[in-house]
Order: sequence, then structure tokens, then C-alpha cells
Amino acid sequence: MSRLHVERHNIDRIGWLRAAVLGANDGIVSTASLVVGVAAAAADKQAVLLAGFAGLAAGALSMAAGEYVSVSSQADTEAADIARETAELATQPEAELDELTGIYVDRGLEPALARQVAEALTAHDVMAAHRRDELGLSEATAARPLQAAFASALTFSVGAALPLLVVLLVPVAMLTAGVVAVSLLALALLGAMGAHAGGAPLAKPVIRVVFWGALAMAVTAGVGKLFGTAVG
Repeated sequence: MSRLHVERHNIDRIGWLRAAVLGANDGIVSTASLVVGVAAAAADKQAVLLAGFAGLAAGALSMAAGEYVSVSSQADTEAADIARETAELATQPEAELDELTGIYVDRGLEPALARQVAEALTAHDVMAAHRRDELGLSEATAARPLQAAFASALTFSVGAALPLLVVLLVPVAMLTAGVVAVSLLALALLGAMGAHAGGAPLAKPVIRVVFWGALAMAVTAGVGKLFGTAVG
């Protein structure tokens, strides 16, 4: 007896995974950088915490709004293409059948077989065939603005909470070193988790997020030190 063959593809996760990784990465990097920069300006712990919590609130809302607007634009474009294709199928069915046939010929089918495939798929679900093969749209990669906004805001908040927790727990003298160490460790873990969830090798994502996170914190620490010295 043959066993049922079940495949799981990572592309099904792309809609929320991209927004979640982006949100968590930005939450860690932006909040840690803000905290390190304010601390480098010789501010006290209360000022550092105030800046950090303000950054968390503003960043989470900004990420949600940005994701919603950008993914909504994608959804609007998809909807416009689908509407245009629906109208063309209603008014020019033969031309659309020829177009679908040409797509399959370009993919390597013989013209006669390509015509048979186009006719069979058209008879089964004409719009689904054109959505998938002409427009390149699929259910797995469809734009979902609310999902992207929620995932981004939630993971930004979780990421931003990590450096703030360090500020709450460590002495002022260890604040900068503690925030940098924990944030870089969290970024490395995030890179590894994102790579694993997407089925990709671990090394490149980990190195990428750690490098850019360290650079952001170094730059903001330098700016904070410079302005703190100037003001002092």
C-alpha cells in the first residue's frame, strides 16, 4: 500500500515571517541603539528608560502603519490586475486562451499539448489558471495587510522589550555593555530562528543581523557621546 506523500513548503510562511523578522529586528536594533545612545550622553537610568519606552511605543505603531500601508499597496495592485484580467476574460476569451497556451509553450510544452493544458485548466477554473500562470499570484504569497501589520507590531514590541529589561535589571555602570551584549545575542538568535523557519542556512542570516545591529549601536553610541560631551 502506498503511503500518502505530504509536502510542507516554507513559502507558505512568507507573508507573516517577513513582517515578524523585520519587526523583531527593528525592535531590538532601534531600541537598543536608542538606549545606548542616550546612556552614552551620560543620562541617568530614568531618562534612558523614558527614551526606551517612548521608542517602543512609537516604533511599534510606526511598524504597524508602515507594513499596513505598504502591503495594502501590494494588495491594491493585485486587485487591479485581477479586475483587469476578469474583464479581458469576459470580452476576449479566445485571446486569453491563446495567451495561456503561449505561456505553457514558453515553459517547454509542445504547442498541441500546451493548448490541451490551457483548455483543461480554463474549463476547470479559468480565473485561477490566469491568476497563477499569467499574473504570478498564489494564495501562499497573497498580500495580507492586517496580518503583516499585527505581526510586525507584536514582534517589534517583543524585540524592544529585551534591551529595556536589561536597563531595568543591571546597574548604571554596566548598562551599555549589558544592553549591547544581550541585544547582539538576541539578534543572533533571531537570525537563526528566521533562517530555520524559512528553511535557509543559518550562518549568513546570523552574521547579517549581528553586523548591522552592532553597527547601529556603535554609531548611536558615538553620537550620544559626542553630543553629551558637547552639552556637558
